[in-house]
Amino acid sequence: MDEFRDAGLIRQAAAEIRKLARPDKHYRLMEVCGGHTHAIYRFALEDILPDNIDLIHGPGCPVCVLPMGRVDDGLSLAADPKVILTAFGDMMRVPGRNGSPLEHKARGADIRMVYSPLDALKLAQKYPDREVVFFAIGFETTAPSTALTLRQARALGVKNFSVFCNHVTIIPAIRAILDSPDMRIEGFIGPGHVSTVIGCRPYEFICRDYGKPLVTSGFEPLDVLQSIVMILRQLADGEARVENQYARVVPWEGNLAALKAMAEVFELRPYFEWRGLGFISQSALRLRDSYADWDAERRFAVPGIRVTDPKAAQCGEVLKGVLKPHECKLFGRECTPELPVGALMVSSEGACAAHYNYALRKTAAATVQA
Repeated sequence: MDEFRDAGLIRQAAAEIRKLARPDKHYRLMEVCGGHTHAIYRFALEDILPDNIDLIHGPGCPVCVLPMGRVDDGLSLAADPKVILTAFGDMMRVPGRNGSPLEHKARGADIRMVYSPLDALKLAQKYPDREVVFFAIGFETTAPSTALTLRQARALGVKNFSVFCNHVTIIPAIRAILDSPDMRIEGFIGPGHVSTVIGCRPYEFICRDYGKPLVTSGFEPLDVLQSIVMILRQLADGEARVENQYARVVPWEGNLAALKAMAEVFELRPYFEWRGLGFISQSALRLRDSYADWDAERRFAVPGIRVTDPKAAQCGEVLKGVLKPHECKLFGRECTPELPVGALMVSSEGACAAHYNYALRKTAAATVQA
């Protein structure tokens, strides 16, 4: 990775950006993926960009876009003493109405952190007298691992394992952003992780229907800067195409084996609620009828809770790119990583967590040194 952090190459890319950015024009570029947001803050990339380039944080954090009601639905399963609820580490501190999974665990619920859905399946095999539920979350990046685990569960005949499916898809979210009347975006830094699965072709509608360029990007500082260069070159030439800066990892057509596994196990939900974006049609996955025996929503009485975020929290505006994290009224005061009000302050891909851990602390350190 050394070449992607090379100071000389980074300076060259920054100089190219300054050369391409017209001083009379304001550029609003959205990085869709939360991993890019963290890279931008971690490496202080905004500090070397011209003032007329504004990086907007998009809805590419799957933990962040999950509405509070779905968190409460998952926690309702853990209220059954026969259930072991399992989840990724990011989910453990996401607040529901009455606390996070970690807080419910402290109150006695059997909730366990796992590193993969296969870990949850192993727990089901270890405890055949318990019901093990995996709280599945993520974009197309993590959906294949859930699909393969379900195939394994069926092949092994493990009947005490099920999935509470909250997998979402990236394309409808981007379309919702583009259709938002208060959003003005000149181009997209396309998600790298999701694209390793779905490839680059699904983004072509952004260029064809909306006239916006998109460059799929890696996560090192030079990756992000090179992607911005590629977007600015398109804008300068009056073009709008999908380009793949992350070709060393992302195949143009995607991972066909992963897509096949997903198609076997999942189908699209008619509607699904997103935090900040509302209900979006065809934007999330559910288990097909052939996997109904492993579907937690069919096996248990999931209440289907709907609840709004705390009124003072502005998670939705940050997710849509309308506000920067520090512009939220609660940021860094009532809402911190230690005592989060919203999911954006918890997730390893959350924009608020990135701004707090890198930008805010950097400013505080500079103030102390002064």
